[in-house]
Amino acid sequence: MERIAMSQEERDRLDWLKRARDGQVTQKWAAEKMGVSDRWVRRLLAAMKEKGDGVVVHGLRGRASNRRVDEKIRERAMEIVNSPDWRDFGPTFASEQLAKRHQIQVSKETVRQWMRAEGIRQSKGRKVKEVHPWRARRSHYGELVQWDTSDHDWLEGRGEAVPHLVRMIDDATSRSWGRFVQRDGTRENMGVLWEYVTRFGRAVDYYTDRDSMFSVAPRPGESKEQQRIADRLTQIGRALRELGIGWIAAYEVSGPIRIA
Repeated sequence: MERIAMSQEERDRLDWLKRARDGQVTQKWAAEKMGVSDRWVRRLLAAMKEKGDGVVVHGLRGRASNRRVDEKIRERAMEIVNSPDWRDFGPTFASEQLAKRHQIQVSKETVRQWMRAEGIRQSKGRKVKEVHPWRARRSHYGELVQWDTSDHDWLEGRGEAVPHLVRMIDDATSRSWGRFVQRDGTRENMGVLWEYVTRFGRAVDYYTDRDSMFSVAPRPGESKEQQRIADRLTQIGRALRELGIGWIAAYEVSGPIRIA
């Protein structure tokens, strides 16, 4: 059988296509994740019966994503956002108001990227104190996995102490996998990551705290833009990048930090 070379993006699209075929997600949901129309997903599923996995390569390679926004729309949106009345608007509110007032439908992340490119300072807004903010679970298996370590005397003094439990929990289904370890280090956490991926597949994003295993501390006086350009990653960060997995820091509210 001929071996088909695929990019990471094509493998991701094939995964969504198979989920739609097996009824795990709707065709509309798969289309949104793949960046194509519902009709195109139906065509690919029909062609997949004859061409197999190769349908993703031949059916999507070189095809422009539906998410690509026309340059004229971007220019118009930035002209509006740059106006004095919008000075204090953050990306989320700006995205909502662009849709409501001007019928320009773009995501908050797209607006955020445009504002950064234009050098527009983003409003931090007013901080609201909330001890335990409620967050809705993700809708589908594999979208987000929580990754954390618990310290406890699990054997209650009986036998050799195993002080740490490294555990991963799927946000949508609560399916979990973990391992008791003597030391909460990079090697042990990488081992649990490998076991989870081997058994349950590659998740879209992992949610962790900002321990030094996951996050490189900024250097004194270094701006966020300088940190981004430096692109310093931990060993776990490099592993997630190689796997094409996103990382979300515990106190991040704006969305995944894409390691790409």
